[in-house]
Order: sequence, then structure tokens, then C-alpha cells
Amino acid sequence: MTSTVITGIGELTTNDDELGTLTDAALVIDGDRVVWAGPAADAPEADERFDAAGRAVLPGWVDSHTHLVFAGDRTAEFAARMAGQSYQAGGIAVTVEATRAATDEELAANLRKHIAEAAAQGTTCMETKTGYGLTVAEELRAAKIAAEADEVTFLGAHLVPPGEDADTYADLVRGEMLDAVAPHVGWCDVFCEQGAFDADQSRRILVAAKERGLGLRVHGNQLGPGPGVQLAVELGAASVDHCTYLAESDVDALAGSDTVATLLPACDLSTRQPLPDARALIEAGAAVALASNCNPGSSYTSSMAFCVATAVLQMRMTIEEAVRAATWGGARALRRETGDGAVGVLRPGARADVHVLDAPSTTWLAYRPGVPLTHAVWRKGARVG
Repeated sequence: MTSTVITGIGELTTNDDELGTLTDAALVIDGDRVVWAGPAADAPEADERFDAAGRAVLPGWVDSHTHLVFAGDRTAEFAARMAGQSYQAGGIAVTVEATRAATDEELAANLRKHIAEAAAQGTTCMETKTGYGLTVAEELRAAKIAAEADEVTFLGAHLVPPGEDADTYADLVRGEMLDAVAPHVGWCDVFCEQGAFDADQSRRILVAAKERGLGLRVHGNQLGPGPGVQLAVELGAASVDHCTYLAESDVDALAGSDTVATLLPACDLSTRQPLPDARALIEAGAAVALASNCNPGSSYTSSMAFCVATAVLQMRMTIEEAVRAATWGGARALRRETGDGAVGVLRPGARADVHVLDAPSTTWLAYRPGVPLTHAVWRKGARVG
């Protein structure tokens, strides 16, 4: 294995409680692991040397919520929203039709294109979901194709297919569909929302998934107040995503639990929804993540830097809070922030996912919004950008 020392780091964000944020620092990676971090003057020798020349270094972005197994686009729907039409969950059906019509090769190529696009912007760990098939065969196909992502989530409960009874379809999802897909995924998610699945239907699906050993995630409280957050906390879900409309009781429930509140600001902007109250969540002590929600309907961006800038400029998060939410927070939402091979952190034993900014500090992510600032990227120790 080849080792590399990244030296001359102006600001090193480690997300490690002991190491903290370092200046005039160095980082050594060997194979696919970080093996050393500390002052540049004390850096050990390595096979290769990369001079960061005073640039900032941070963990690669951890995007814990995407929908990348799809075909087609929803440009017309987006244009209609910008002209004043409200967002509704039913628009998903347009993507379902296009995805069912696509070949395996087309879906896989589209997935790879978006993963590469994200990696070029510093994203080194991605979750993605099924959910645009909505039949047993199509959801199984999507789960197998999605395996190229770091984490795969089953989202058969994305929408009730047009013309089908909601309870009957929910039974299919938690039964035959879940049985088929479970060996190929690590997580199960439910769109617990008006126009999709109610609390009872969502609970039955999630309980069935938990019994099969899958981790739980919930789409909740996106389109209005609802039961999603409370259900996620009740069942011990790793994350509840969107959290656009939160009651004080929802904030308290999240603060008293291990469930991460994953905020998706690019989606809220695209759907012209209010932005989540990140400040209330943070001050209450809840764990917060930021993710792109990259999908063709409500958030067609893979830019985690855009999400960070939005969180700082419009959601009253500090730059440190936003960067941590987009790295460690995403890792926490995937339960990958600790142990050997952890992501979202830069410490000995962590996966060597490294993002070098063409800037002296992470503050520039919000100070220069919209400007491409990725200078170099390593994923699993391999240079990818």
C-alpha cells in the first residue's frame, strides 16, 4: 500500500473531540485509512507528499439522503412550481413511469454519473434509496443497482401507486416486497406524509423492516405538521429527514433521542417551503445532519457546499455547525461516525476520505457561496479529484 502525507494544511477540521481543529497541520493516509494527524512539523515520512499550500482540509462530505436510481427529469414540474404551483408528493409518479421504462444499464450509468459528480465536489460517502419502482420486481432491481452507493435504503413506501388502495399496498411493501429487497439493503425508509403514508401504515412497514434486521429512516414533517418525527423517535430510527415543520414537542423528542434530524435545505428552496429551524434543534441538543436530497423532482442538486452555504446564510447555523452537520452529522445519521473505518471524521483509523478546499478556511464555503472551492479529493485513500 502507498502512503501519502498531506502537509501544509492551513486549517484541518477533524471532527475528533481530542484533535479538534488544527492549524499548520498535516495528515497521513496509508491505504484506505488515516494513520496520523497533527502539527506539520511532526509529520512522519510517507511514500508520497501533497502540499496543501495553506489550504483548508476537512472530511469528505457525507450525503446521507439521496434518490439516485431514476430516469428522466421533472423540469416541467419545477418550472410550474416557480410559477406558483405548490409541491405535492404525487409528482413522484412521473419519475416512477420513466424509471420503470429505463434499462438496467441506463439506470446504473445515471447513478454512476451522479456519484462522480458529487465526488468531484467533495462528497465521499453517499446513501441512496430505491422508491421509483413501487413493484416487487422494480424495487428489487433498484436495490441491486443502488449497490454502487455506500449505503442503500429501501423506500418502497415512497408513494401509493395511482389506483391502488393504500393499506393493501402498505401490506405488499412490508411483506413480499420487503422479503425480496431486504438482502440487498441496509435500511428501510417511509414517506410518512399527507398524500403518502399515514402513521399506522408507516409504523407497520418500519416494524416489519426492523424485525428483518434493517435500520430505520423516516421522511417526516416535510409538507406540514405530522407524525413522522414522533414515529421515528418511538421506533429508534437513525434519522428523520426534512423536519421542515416541527412542533416544540418534536424538537424535545429529537433532543432526548439518538435520532438525527437530517435537514434538506436545497429541497425546501426548490419546493418553496420554509427552511427548518436548525437553531431550535441545535440549542435543544438534537443531533443535526445536512444532506442534498438529490432527486429529479424536488432537489436536483448534488452540491453539499450549496447546502452548507444555505444553512449558514439562511438557517442561522455557524459555519462550524454546518460543516459538522454535512460531515459528522451525515455519518451519525448512517451510524458510521465511530470505530474503524469511520467516515465524517479525520483521525487515525478513520476511512481516508479527504476534501481539500481551494480556500484557507471552511468559512469560505459561506463567504463565497456558489463558487467551486474543491481543490482535491481522496475517497478510501484513492485520489478522485
